[in-house]
Amino acid sequence: MVINFPKWLSVLANILALVIFMPGIALATPLQIHANSSVILTQYNQATSNLIAYSDTDLTPQERQQIQALRQRRNKEIKAILSSSQRDQIKEQLRAGNNISQAIESLDLHQDQQKMIKAIMQLINLKMKAILSRHSLQVRQD
Repeated sequence: MVINFPKWLSVLANILALVIFMPGIALATPLQIHANSSVILTQYNQATSNLIAYSDTDLTPQERQQIQALRQRRNKEIKAILSSSQRDQIKEQLRAGNNISQAIESLDLHQDQQKMIKAIMQLINLKMKAILSRHSLQVRQD
């Protein structure tokens, strides 16, 4: 099969355009197998908290906004599960300086409420981990 010059040139131009306009894909390297141990510790150390430790100053405004939206969604979903007296109790706990996990643990929840709140917390934490993982990958690439 004979490929004439214009077709060959258009294929070459498309490949060149992909290489130039998509350097993240064209120059992609495999992830390091031996990741920095401090990153692993901050991502998986749930003994101290259900949330990942991070510095707000390191995050971009878009990442801060995404995390804030996740927290607002979490709070809204948890609020929908709780009764009005439980909402009052959790507000008092939060005003006293407890974090959301401590405040939830202090409530007298039904078993179905506990399961639903646990599922919400796990989902939100996974989404936060995804945001922070993308952030740490971007920091390493820079």
